[in-house]
Amino acid sequence: MNPIRFSCEATLAVPPEPIAQRILDLSRWSDFQGYGGLPGIRSAEFERRTPEIVGSRIRMTNTDGSTHAEEIVEWEPRRRLRLRMSDFSPPLSKLATSFDETWEFTATASETQVVRSFVLHPRFGWTRPLLGLISILLKLAIARHLRAIQAATRGEA
Repeated sequence: MNPIRFSCEATLAVPPEPIAQRILDLSRWSDFQGYGGLPGIRSAEFERRTPEIVGSRIRMTNTDGSTHAEEIVEWEPRRRLRLRMSDFSPPLSKLATSFDETWEFTATASETQVVRSFVLHPRFGWTRPLLGLISILLKLAIARHLRAIQAATRGEA
């Protein structure tokens, strides 16, 4: 079954490592505000935190009361990170099995080009069009979130 793919890009005025460390600061996860009918994140907490970071699992509660988990499946803070979202509560659990999010970093002397790519896996063929609509809102939410990170990191350079 064909997944749904999209990506968003931004240039941040900090090196890759501080960007990656922001992901481990769960107090910042509520900065993700969602978009339109797509909820933001109300809270995030570690279900499991491993010393090597890979295998760490974070449980999210969204602003609409829905939940999901994110597991860090790849951790190379200078180059690339990957998280797998799963264990969605309904109604998303009826539409998708998982989402994969990859952060890729390309550093220059004074800034970092960030590409956040998503792969959304529909549960069934007939759920793909509904998941496609959700992906539009998610892409808008991710673009807004990158702009917020961009603004916040201007002072960290």
